[in-house]
Amino acid sequence: MKFRVDRDALAESVAWAARSLPTRPSVPVLAGLLLEAGSGGLRLSGFDYETSALATLPAEVADEGKALVSGRLLADICRSLPAHAVEITLEGQRATLTCGSSRFTLQTMPVEDYPQLPAMPATSGTIGADAFAAAVTKGVSAAGRDDMLPLLTGVRIEIVGDQMVLMATDRFRASLVEIGWSPAASDAEGAALVPARVLADTGRSLTPGTDLDLALSAGDAGEGLIGFEGTVDGGSRRTTTRLLDGEFPRVRQLFVAEATSTVWVETAAFVESLRRVALVAERNTPVRLSFEADRVLLEAGSGDEAQASESLPALLRGEPLSIGFNPSYLLDGLGVLAAPWCHLAFTQATRPVSIAGCAEEQGDPDLSFRYLLMPLRLQG
Repeated sequence: MKFRVDRDALAESVAWAARSLPTRPSVPVLAGLLLEAGSGGLRLSGFDYETSALATLPAEVADEGKALVSGRLLADICRSLPAHAVEITLEGQRATLTCGSSRFTLQTMPVEDYPQLPAMPATSGTIGADAFAAAVTKGVSAAGRDDMLPLLTGVRIEIVGDQMVLMATDRFRASLVEIGWSPAASDAEGAALVPARVLADTGRSLTPGTDLDLALSAGDAGEGLIGFEGTVDGGSRRTTTRLLDGEFPRVRQLFVAEATSTVWVETAAFVESLRRVALVAERNTPVRLSFEADRVLLEAGSGDEAQASESLPALLRGEPLSIGFNPSYLLDGLGVLAAPWCHLAFTQATRPVSIAGCAEEQGDPDLSFRYLLMPLRLQG
């Protein structure tokens, strides 16, 4: 095997494929990245029996062949290479990488022991990469991070015709995103519980202005598969992952409560004030928000501890109220709004608040994305 490839293209593709490699693999070959040089260029693939990553990129191939090398080591090397073309040659059990005056020799692993990547399911439809990346960023904002509750570390994707819905929850907050897409069949229906980490990595790797193919295969319990494939700089990137198995909480019905009080506040100013006040909030203690007709007062800290307070303009329709929130969770929701104004809909101080974006003050909220957050009990 011998090929020559652009340094930047190789570094980006290797870094992307290596992200999915396990840090503590059950067998050593699963820490490897498979390099395949052929008539179609270079293929890089990684697989841990749950998630697969396959990147293709243009390359000048002198001799076809395969080599399995440490993925994370190759990623570290490629990231530090000088700005020259990269040449990789397989000589016996070692792969030699040359870039300018830099030269590295890597020990290879047995290719025959590497598992075969799962086949990409039939394409279910396509969606714009920009729109999907934005939807994923919002959708994963409420996904759980506790591996002891794997069901809550996923994002549920529901498909009905030309509408796609993404939902996530960690029991303390929830997110709901609605987006249009182009299904392969007008009567398309399906649902998938996708690991949030895989979904987030996919969204970050997409090339703006391109289309993404989505493929969903619903098999027996625990055997369903979802795949994503898009183009990147003359090549492609494909991810497949096994779906999470289990009954996902009924998130959608949490968003139907009718508000008794609504608030409009400028998003950027709200985020900046919240970050400042939250500096004195101890772990697992709330930031208190007191809403009045024309302002909101933010407070944190109590007693002999450090304290902070700040007020900013806000418009309240309804009865004044005071409510406390985990500041990190509130910032997570506000941080993905991408709207100049924030709309908060309350039912009562002990019930979740629904957060959405607005184009203008007193405008109707954009319900294509909603973030639901449970309050924390206030002392006193």
